[in-house]
Amino acid sequence: MALHPGLPGRGVLRRAFGVVLALGLMSGWAGGAGAQAPPVTLLHVSYDPTREFYQAYNELFAQYWLAAHGQEVRVQMSHGGSGRQARAVIDGLEADVVTLALAYDIDAIASLTGLISADWQQAWPHNSAPYTSTIVFLVRRGNPKGITDWDDLIQPGVQVITPNPKTSGGARWNYLAAWGAVLHRELGDLSRVRDPQHAEAVRAAEEQARAYLTQLYRNVPVLDSGARGATITFVQRGLGDVLLAWENEAYLALEELGPGAFEVVVPPISILAEPPVAVVEGVARRRGTLEVARAYLAYLYSPEAQRLIARHHYRPAFPEYVAPEELRAFPQVHRFTIEEVFGSWEEAHRIHFADGALFDQILAQGR
Repeated sequence: MALHPGLPGRGVLRRAFGVVLALGLMSGWAGGAGAQAPPVTLLHVSYDPTREFYQAYNELFAQYWLAAHGQEVRVQMSHGGSGRQARAVIDGLEADVVTLALAYDIDAIASLTGLISADWQQAWPHNSAPYTSTIVFLVRRGNPKGITDWDDLIQPGVQVITPNPKTSGGARWNYLAAWGAVLHRELGDLSRVRDPQHAEAVRAAEEQARAYLTQLYRNVPVLDSGARGATITFVQRGLGDVLLAWENEAYLALEELGPGAFEVVVPPISILAEPPVAVVEGVARRRGTLEVARAYLAYLYSPEAQRLIARHHYRPAFPEYVAPEELRAFPQVHRFTIEEVFGSWEEAHRIHFADGALFDQILAQGR
């Protein structure tokens, strides 16, 4: 599979920048006539491991907007497990924009509140995902347990750190990556998963996947509520032999603590994670921040932001804006999609993560 699959056309990107241009004209582009506009504040609700990236991006966007409009933009951030963050918005947290770990969480906000349009994924390029990621393993120096692939995670004596899929989007990606890896091992070709001609083989492979996940969660000593909490458990508390992590989170640990403490292991197959973004239009319109909120997300697709994305170890939606030597830092890995293995996020949630579904059954059986 290509390192950066599914790139949208230039026309799509031009439409995204067209939104920014239109907003600029409406607001008095480049400090037009009249007094300087008062500062505007956005509340941005995001998932756990985006803190460092959005801290840098908020500065980049604020500089851009001030230069273009003469208006100061302040961004207040809220971080946590993606599922928990979505629930907070559903329960009344007045976010102007949300950037969550998976589309299902934004769909839930849209369907339960009506504050986000049902077709929100068509608002921006690449299904409203300005970058992609994948799931990798972070191990301790020297890789003492010899972990190289998914099967190594269920060996006796291996402690695995992963957060709770009930509250963490990253944990759901971890779970589904493991499930898909087992199906690939059993079937050899993931195109068979949705093929009725292979239904019997798929059922047998799914039984193997269930057995694998049951053993995997037996090896998990604690389920943190979010990806950053799991990283702290592994890195700072010293618990576990391997951390299932977002790719960017694993490399951030190397940057902060040095390669002498940990190593990143990239399995031969993992999942294509597409964390999406959306304007909470009902809130932003009421607060008078809609124009800036739209521009804030559109600017994620700019060349400057795409380069910043890559520097923070996310895989940019438009790699042509990034220097080839920076792209070479991303290892080649076969990444399967949600649609390829699970059909859709709605179907994946219903079968695996709804109350009483497979994850609950696996956890009860494993304990």
